[in-house]
Amino acid sequence: MNTSRRGLSFYLLGAFFALFVLFLYGPTATILILSFQGPEGGLTFPMNGVSLHWFRNLFEQQAVGDFGGSFRRSIALGLMVMVLTVLFSVLAGFAFRRRFRGSGALFYLAVASLIVPSILVSLGIGLFFNILGLEPAWYSSALGAHLTWTLPFGLLIVFAIFNRFNPAYEEAARDLGATPWQTVRHVVLPILLPSLIGVGLFGFTLSYDEFARTLMTAGSFNTLPLEIYGMTTNVTTPVLYALGSLTTVFSFSVIGLALLGLILLRRHRLRRSGI
Repeated sequence: MNTSRRGLSFYLLGAFFALFVLFLYGPTATILILSFQGPEGGLTFPMNGVSLHWFRNLFEQQAVGDFGGSFRRSIALGLMVMVLTVLFSVLAGFAFRRRFRGSGALFYLAVASLIVPSILVSLGIGLFFNILGLEPAWYSSALGAHLTWTLPFGLLIVFAIFNRFNPAYEEAARDLGATPWQTVRHVVLPILLPSLIGVGLFGFTLSYDEFARTLMTAGSFNTLPLEIYGMTTNVTTPVLYALGSLTTVFSFSVIGLALLGLILLRRHRLRRSGI
């Protein structure tokens, strides 16, 4: 049988995949290219020279936009969300390993925020803070709004991990005299660690670029997505593209560091096992 011949469906699926990749990465590539416009360049093609002018301009005093402050707030908020997402997801994973009364209703209540429009969650939390007489802020109300987005994903991932977790490891540790805490610390958590790194990365990235749930909850100080959105109405130079390019590079760098951490962790385990 000649296996080298490919049917029409192969080429149709290949063309569809190529269009998908173009749709996914085309805008990012366009912004990256236009961010290297010359000093007299505009927001569209054709290119008017090639330079790093707009990247340098990004770090100069701007008439509009607080790039540095909004970036630091987004990083801080993303890190807080990451830590809390991992912590609460792991604790919930341990709690749900044994069924208890109301566990099903509690689970569906926890993940229900995934189907609620994000802007309504943001509006509701912002109004709730106003009713309580509290000022919405990125480190309080926005933190809670982001957790309604990241925690359900963290819970689903951790529950899936525990569903395929082999309890024989814990039983072996207890047979060797380990206490419950020692079993968790030296057996369960090291096995779960690669997956928990993924949960943390998921939580950070979802928070870092979240716009809708931040819109009504950030208070007086913008996060980076809100700052970029505000710039689209009053910035008419490629400095906006330069900012987009830097944030894209930062996002890929975070993913790369997470993958590097997983590789180093795997090598460390192989050395300890003598393989």
